[in-house]
Amino acid sequence: MGEINEKKLSIKLGIVFFLIIFSLEIFMFFFLHSALVDSRIEEEFISLQARGNAHRDILEKHFDQDTISHVSLMESEANTDVVITDMNGRILGSSSKSSDIQDHINSADSVIPRDGEVVDGNWKEGKFISTVSPVEIDGDITAKVFMFQETESIHSLIDRLNKHFILTGIFAVFLTLTVIIFLSKGLAKPLIKMKEATSQISKGDFTVSLPKNRNDELGDLADSISRLASDLHYLKLERNDFLASISHELRTPLTYIKGYADIVHKRNLSIEDRDKYLNIIHEEANRLSDLIKDLFDLAKMDKNSFVIQKRPIDLTDFILKIEQKFSPAFQEKEMELDVICPKEAVIIADPTRLEQIIFNLLDNAIKYSPPGAKTILSVNNKKKDVYIKVRDNGKGIPEEDLPYILNRFYRVDKSRTRSLGGTGLGLAIVKELVLAHGGTVSVRSKEGKGTEFELVFKGADKIENDTIS
Repeated sequence: MGEINEKKLSIKLGIVFFLIIFSLEIFMFFFLHSALVDSRIEEEFISLQARGNAHRDILEKHFDQDTISHVSLMESEANTDVVITDMNGRILGSSSKSSDIQDHINSADSVIPRDGEVVDGNWKEGKFISTVSPVEIDGDITAKVFMFQETESIHSLIDRLNKHFILTGIFAVFLTLTVIIFLSKGLAKPLIKMKEATSQISKGDFTVSLPKNRNDELGDLADSISRLASDLHYLKLERNDFLASISHELRTPLTYIKGYADIVHKRNLSIEDRDKYLNIIHEEANRLSDLIKDLFDLAKMDKNSFVIQKRPIDLTDFILKIEQKFSPAFQEKEMELDVICPKEAVIIADPTRLEQIIFNLLDNAIKYSPPGAKTILSVNNKKKDVYIKVRDNGKGIPEEDLPYILNRFYRVDKSRTRSLGGTGLGLAIVKELVLAHGGTVSVRSKEGKGTEFELVFKGADKIENDTIS
């Protein structure tokens, strides 16, 4: 199938190239042929006129019958003829025996320029081409020198020129076809391979291999297709992992809800047991609700329909309110929360989303830090950017897990998932929200020493400059 497609494409490319190049060649050949023919005909007329003027110059020096006969004798051996007449058209001497010359003599103008003129220039249809030169004696024109050349010699010259052009044209067409065949095949082969590669990709096979030895646009296209296949392969794996994770995350609370609901519905339970099971159902329903809300937020971010409403925020006030909200949760876990924020620190951000970012990071610190641990929330300015850091001295993250910690549903300690709670989407949401603000997020961690999340946002003056420009 690939060979058939290659033939089709190479034939189409070949036909297009041939028509374009052949049209240009035809135009150039006709133009060159016309120019050469006109140039050669012009040379014949100039040569014939010059020969007549030369005879005129001799006759002006010695205008007698002997000189006239000598001039006639000279032309009798040449491929041109001369006829000398007086002003009344009477022939004084001639090297031509043709009776057709009389018409040319009679058609000559009475007033002739000194350098002579063409009497008959119709070389395509006439039998002769002819010129006339005036013979001037003592200031008066007393005779005319007519020069004749048969057009047969001109047609013979044109025929030879045409043969040369035909041979050259055949060679040019053959060379053009040869070049086009190799060129079209050279272009078609990589395109066919790319087409087959994209067909493989569309069928879900991302193990495509394209040659990378071209340093041109086709090479760039091959690299782009290879990168696309690699990215799609990664996305497919991510999607599979995501679907597996979300099915697990949805199945677990639904199993709890269904199981305990059946127990409450079918068994005669004491009020204490009934309340205990209903509390479990309530907790799992809340967990399921949080998961669906987080998934909905991530879906909107992926579709670029997530609205970020930025405005200037006084971080001193903002961070103080977050401290007031989260301090009870830290105290309940016997942990410490320290806040460091300079006065008059300003950021351009969506206050609701910024609060969600910091809440998720602080909640993560609570879940993965032991009692007595300390978490520091700090804000500072560097080079007009705003840096927000959340650092804890909890259990830390293994080095091999750091590159994936911001991925959806990724958990370092899978065995503690249920006891720690959460949806596994908190850090993924943090990443997406920070990127939506035009910021960056990075993680540093050491096992047993703690973890630090660093968020970098553009300063207020940079936002204003970007808006103005």
